Amino acid sequence: MSNREEKLIKPMSGIPMLLFILGGMIVSIILFIVGIVNEIIFLGVAGFILGFVIFPILLGGLKVINPNEAAVYTLFGNYYGTINEPGFYWINPFCGSFNNTQINNSLVSVDDKDSGTKVNVNIGVTKKISLKAMTLNNDKQKVNDCEGNPIEIGVIVIWKVVNATKAVFEVDNYIRYISTQCDASIRQVARQYPYDISDEGDEKSLRGSSQEVAVELQKEIQKRVEFAGIEILEARIAHLAYAPEIAAAMLQRQQATAIIAARQKIVEGAVGMVEMALNKLSENNIVELDDERKAQMVSNLLVVLCGNKDAQPIVNSGSIY
Repeated sequence: MSNREEKLIKPMSGIPMLLFILGGMIVSIILFIVGIVNEIIFLGVAGFILGFVIFPILLGGLKVINPNEAAVYTLFGNYYGTINEPGFYWINPFCGSFNNTQINNSLVSVDDKDSGTKVNVNIGVTKKISLKAMTLNNDKQKVNDCEGNPIEIGVIVIWKVVNATKAVFEVDNYIRYISTQCDASIRQVARQYPYDISDEGDEKSLRGSSQEVAVELQKEIQKRVEFAGIEILEARIAHLAYAPEIAAAMLQRQQATAIIAARQKIVEGAVGMVEMALNKLSENNIVELDDERKAQMVSNLLVVLCGNKDAQPIVNSGSIY
């Protein structure tokens, strides 16, 4: 890959040149009229060439650069220079601005809220490169995590052009290029982490470590678009879900895991309460219990404490023997 250096040019101000061109055109027209009236052919031809050929060509060299914009100029197929400072300038009128981003001269489909249909809107033709921070909302795509589970993931990337020369010369279409590289980076990063904490107890996951994953994703995308003069300001996951074909099964798995964890807590608490009850009965000499009565009491307490439904008491009027 080439590494074209950006050549920033400082052209002359456009105001003095505009006044010079307008004054020259007025003088040339006067010379042309005087030459025609007085039948001075040389004077008339000179006035015509200056007023209708030379100065109109010079007028084409006036350029306006808006804030947070840059213009890349070429002269007869060769790179001439880049202007990235806002202002009104005059440069060689044979220089042409270059921008290969086809989205700038295409129709975009948008939703019409009134009619509910899509309409085509021409977003305008421009040869300038925007240096503003822009947001890329990548479409959801299906990838596999490190455990091979298919998941749906979508990201939002905030980026901007920092080198307009590289953006237009190093890649065919830098907007389409960054979108493609985002797709590739998502697949690369997603298969390094599980969707959720795995059975091995890995600390990082796509769902639980969103900040770490976002940093890794930003580094991965930045590495791929560095040579195109693009800086990735932020990248974060905007959508994360299991693929539809396994979503139901994974939901049951999560529910089962939650139920098991809850049961473990209930059993641990119930055993502690039973132990405390037996100790209190023994310490306060409330009742003397032999091993069989203790076993019966433990069984009853565990049923009451660990059951899903309210216990139905049964009064025993006789002996358990």
